[in-house]
Amino acid sequence: MVLRRLVPPLLHPLRVSGILSWLSLALCLGCASPALAQAIPAVGAENEYADVIAQIGGPYVQVRAIESNPNTDPHSFEASPAVARELAEARLVVRNGLGYDDWARKILAANPMRERRVIVVQDLLGLPRNTPNPHLWYRPETMPKVAQAVAQALAQLDPAHAAYFAARVKDFDRSLQPWFQAIAQFKARYKGTPVAVTEPVADYLLEAAGCRIETPWALQAAIMNGTDPAPQDVSYQNRLLDRHQVKVFLYNQQVTDPLTRSFLDRARQHGIPVVGVYETMPEGYHYQTWMLAETKALMAAVAQGRSTTVLH
Repeated sequence: MVLRRLVPPLLHPLRVSGILSWLSLALCLGCASPALAQAIPAVGAENEYADVIAQIGGPYVQVRAIESNPNTDPHSFEASPAVARELAEARLVVRNGLGYDDWARKILAANPMRERRVIVVQDLLGLPRNTPNPHLWYRPETMPKVAQAVAQALAQLDPAHAAYFAARVKDFDRSLQPWFQAIAQFKARYKGTPVAVTEPVADYLLEAAGCRIETPWALQAAIMNGTDPAPQDVSYQNRLLDRHQVKVFLYNQQVTDPLTRSFLDRARQHGIPVVGVYETMPEGYHYQTWMLAETKALMAAVAQGRSTTVLH
C-alpha cells in the first residue's frame, strides 16, 4: 500500500488506506524542499482529525492517520508497534477521547515529549468521561473548535507560520457552510422526522437536523459495544420497521452482523429507505464533503425515498 500525504482540499483529496508505516514526506513527493523538510510530524488518531490537521497545516505539517480503514470496526482497533512509533514521534496529536481511542492515550503516556501538543476533542468540547456517544465528529460544532485548536498548537510549534494557520482556519470555517446550510434546510422542512438506527454513529447529526430517533438507546449502545441487546428492545425496533413508524433506517455501514442485517432486510422489505453511515471517513472525501454527503443522503431518503448504502 502507498501512503499519500494529506493536503488541503484544493490540492488533493485525502486518500489513506489501512494502518500504514510512516514514510518520509520526501518519499511521498519525490524530493524535499527546505520548507517541507521541517514539516511538523502530526497524527490524527482517526482520519477525519488527520484531515483537519492537514487542511490547517498545509505544507508545514506531515500528517499520518491511524484509524483510516472504512471497512473495519474502529471500536475493535488494536495498536501495533509501528503505530506506537508513529505516535511517539509526533509533535502534534489529535485524538477523540471518551474511550474511543484509549490506545493512543496509553501510548502517549508511555512516550512523553515536552514539546508535543495533544488535543483531546472530548476535553476541547468540555464533555464528561461518561458521555455516552463518542462519535463527536458528527456534531456540527466539533470541527470548527478542532481546527482552531490545531491552528493554535501549530502556531506554538511553528510561530513563523502562525498567520498562515489562522488564515487556513477561516478558509475551513467557510468551507463548512454548505453542510451547515444543508442541516438547516432539512430541519426547516422535515423537523420531527422519525428515524431508526442500529447504533449512535450519526445521532449527533440527526439531532442537529431535528430528527426524532425512535430506536431505544439501550439497543444502540448494545450494538455499538458488541453486547447482547435486550429481546424487548429488538422487538421494539422490529415493530418500528414492520409498522412503518419511521421514515428512514440508518445503519453503521462499517459494522454489520446478523442482527443489524435483519433490521436492514426488514427495512427494505417494508419499503423504508436506508442510509449507510460511516465511522471512518471514506476514501476520496474531506471532512466537510463527507458530512455534506451524509446529510444529502438523509435528505434524499426523506424527500425522495431514495436509499444510499455506500458513498461514492
